[in-house]
Amino acid sequence: MPGPITNTVTINFVANAQLAVGGSAAMVYLPDEGELLAKSAGATYINVGTLLPIYEQTLPHVAKVLCDMKKTWVLDPVAIGIGSLRTQLLKQFKEYKPSVIRGNASEIIALAGLWGLDGGAVVSQVRGFDSTDSVNAAKAAAVALAKWTGGAVAASGEVDLITDGSIVAHSHGGSHFMEKITGAGCSLGGVVAIYATAACPLIAALTASSIYNLAGKRAENKADGPASFQTQFLDELYKATPADIAENPFEIEEV
Repeated sequence: MPGPITNTVTINFVANAQLAVGGSAAMVYLPDEGELLAKSAGATYINVGTLLPIYEQTLPHVAKVLCDMKKTWVLDPVAIGIGSLRTQLLKQFKEYKPSVIRGNASEIIALAGLWGLDGGAVVSQVRGFDSTDSVNAAKAAAVALAKWTGGAVAASGEVDLITDGSIVAHSHGGSHFMEKITGAGCSLGGVVAIYATAACPLIAALTASSIYNLAGKRAENKADGPASFQTQFLDELYKATPADIAENPFEIEEV
């Protein structure tokens, strides 16, 4: 069971996606709750999409506990560059080295820039919660982040990019409806955390991206619009088998 501290706008969808892939969800806000779950959970998911005042205490405290205990955790740097608190928190996370970083291309580039790593840009091109960069443009930043943390980075886009700093995988599929619903990216981070309880960071991120792209592709074929897509998407996450996931195409290249 991962312990998510996540975006309040998408918390329901994150929890439902985690349940759909066979995991469980226990959302927390307070420092003591976060510490308890960080110590007991197989992985923790931290998403900075909507920041509450208490998060100024909760997030650094939980991240330090995770780092000190060498526990697995997933970071989603949503809307990096917006607001001083978000910037302050994300700067601190550099030394706590998340196991997996998941974001859109602009967020990955901006985080590498904030941390002073190759491929990064000091001035983010993030437009609110949306990306204005291509996944290919984020490749150098993703590789640099993965090398710094020793974990994996997943950059979401038309074709997802997943890397551990040594290899780069490209996962195909998905749906244009994913841009029309709230929480597709946030819930992907939650599902990465589910798989990270049982697999290494690279495999967890690649598996989560593959099942998301598969479910998105299948759901689009049955959906009439964004609302029905969201329902069909959760159903397809739930129905996907290991064989289905293995058949969803991806390519691998060495860095």
